[in-house]
Amino acid sequence: MTMRMVTMLLAGLLALPLAAEAQKPIKVGFPMILSGPGALFGAPALKGAEMYVEELNAKGGVLGRKIELVPRDTKGSADEAVRVSRELILKENVDFLVGTLTSAEGPAVSVVAKENKVVFIAPIPKTDQLTAKDKLHPYVFRTAANTTMEGRSAAEIVAKWPVTRIGTISPDYAYGQDVTRSFVEHLKKIKPSVQIVDQQWPKLGEADYTPFINAQMAKKPEAVFSSLWGGHFVTFVKQAKPLGYFDAIKYNMMAVAEAGSPESTKAMGADYPVGIWANTYDAFYWAETPAHRDYTARLAKFTKDEYPSSWAIQGYTGMQFLAEAIKKAGSTESDKVSRALLGLTIDTPAGKQTIREKDHQADRGQLYGKTVKDPKYPFPILKPVEYVDPTKFMD
Repeated sequence: MTMRMVTMLLAGLLALPLAAEAQKPIKVGFPMILSGPGALFGAPALKGAEMYVEELNAKGGVLGRKIELVPRDTKGSADEAVRVSRELILKENVDFLVGTLTSAEGPAVSVVAKENKVVFIAPIPKTDQLTAKDKLHPYVFRTAANTTMEGRSAAEIVAKWPVTRIGTISPDYAYGQDVTRSFVEHLKKIKPSVQIVDQQWPKLGEADYTPFINAQMAKKPEAVFSSLWGGHFVTFVKQAKPLGYFDAIKYNMMAVAEAGSPESTKAMGADYPVGIWANTYDAFYWAETPAHRDYTARLAKFTKDEYPSSWAIQGYTGMQFLAEAIKKAGSTESDKVSRALLGLTIDTPAGKQTIREKDHQADRGQLYGKTVKDPKYPFPILKPVEYVDPTKFMD
């Protein structure tokens, strides 16, 4: 055998591991609430991620490699979210993490990502604490709105109402505390005449809201700000309506936390308190742009749902940001992908969005509107619906 042949043989052998690596899928762990009340939002978020991955893989994937999504149920527990995220990294050998839903899960998984130097994109948790200066690290990014943006934008709307006596009811954990504080502080700033006459703090997952409802009604607020979400909001409303709660406040409620999402309005049916104000990340009936209409049509087909979920877009765009960052980096190395995410702008179904370099926060806005009955649909919708630009509410 000549030296040239030996050299070619060795080169071929050395190339085998590289070729094998190039064929391996890029594994993305997806820790998400898939059971319990939070699954009302978590399950469709996973569907959105699955749709993006299916579409991307059909086009050849990214860097010539397919993406493999590896979901795990966090059950709405920060401890479980940490456990499954560690398992995804150490046993499943995932390259990245995209997921979590609550503002207890997100910050907890962020610590795991930092320890293991794995890029973690949070498409849903809103607490400011996730990307606060003392918590920020190179591997955590958020493609959701944060509590400052949500609380301030809601305050801008409520400030226009002819009311001054305001009550609040929010779950007693990071998200509820942070968004309520942002709402109250901004409302007092832009409308100094308001009085916060009552604040109720049920625990997350409270089964009996009756004591909180009665206590709030006794203080006679003219309007109420709520950040109860998902199945928790459903339970609250079913207990509040028979007590005359919404009649007492003349339906002057600003219910954030996606209380105006199709998931919430469909799940509640006749129980939904039509007439309140609410928000949502997305709405199939928005149809603002051709890109959004096309996305909605594809989602309806993928989920086999004529009126598809609003939460799917968060799983979809979380994966979209990751794929675009991998493409930009030309690599799946966490440090390179992390740097590629800084200042990255992509075209999402809801328009252009950018992850800011200074705090790893995307400029993600939300839809707001008053809930009404529409003969076109068998459940309430927001009408008119307005996309609120978040940039003026970002620190």
